Amino acid sequence: MSVSEIKTSSSKYDQVIAFQGHLGAYSHLACRNARPHLSPVPCATFTEAMQKVERKEAGLAMIPIENSTAGRVEEIYRQLPKTQLSIIGEHFESISHCLIALKGSSLEQIKTVCSHPQALAQCDNNIMKLGLETDVKSDTAGAAHEIMQLQDHSRAAIASSLAAELYGMDILRENFQDHDGNTTRFIILSREAEMPDYRSGHKYLTSLMFRVRNLPAALYKAMGGFATNGINMVKLESYMDTGSFQATSFYMDVEAHQCEQAMLNALEELSFFAEDIRILGTYIPSPWRQSKGAIS
Repeated sequence: MSVSEIKTSSSKYDQVIAFQGHLGAYSHLACRNARPHLSPVPCATFTEAMQKVERKEAGLAMIPIENSTAGRVEEIYRQLPKTQLSIIGEHFESISHCLIALKGSSLEQIKTVCSHPQALAQCDNNIMKLGLETDVKSDTAGAAHEIMQLQDHSRAAIASSLAAELYGMDILRENFQDHDGNTTRFIILSREAEMPDYRSGHKYLTSLMFRVRNLPAALYKAMGGFATNGINMVKLESYMDTGSFQATSFYMDVEAHQCEQAMLNALEELSFFAEDIRILGTYIPSPWRQSKGAIS
């Protein structure tokens, strides 16, 4: 392959953004809204979406990390340590679930509702009110696609209006989620870090992972450096990835740039009480945070 062919191939994949799920999934919507100039490519799993970026078959991956109703997407915290990708941004997608079924289906015909576990959890009260059985699927749009293939009028899917449009299905109920304001936070992953230059007075988020040492009050002491340096922590999640119960790993988001002195001081103190510290990325917070007062 010539140099020009390599450059053409590389630039082609740089215009691709990978996501988990079928076309019409909420991750597809997030790709379209956050990176409308890129071509979305569906993947069967989160791992496959990340690996496409690592293999240079996609420029970016759009990965959900938490939902305001159902909480964290636990699988992501197990996968992040296995990849060398960097977080270059975040996106918040408002989730408006629809109960969708085959054309001509009525609500009275529906016996079973299919969807991703997160979507089922976000609509649990409404599902119980209708007395429906649940059937767990790998993603929301995939559930709709399967019903279309089965042509089963007794089954409905919880999915987006985009999925209903793409698969030619009827919307039986709009806004089927239990709570208004249902929102999913996505992280945008890249092979290369795209750290913005530090400018005093501007807002930044830095995401990192670490494992506390097996010492008394290790987490308390590890967090002390952020407190004494005036750094606000906006997210802290624990997860187990070593196969033992002796030490816990953490994912953390803080309001700071990794190059500012206060953050450097906090990281130095963190190193005394934690190990395997890895900065995942520094990036500009989503405007959604400011609009919701979710950042200081």
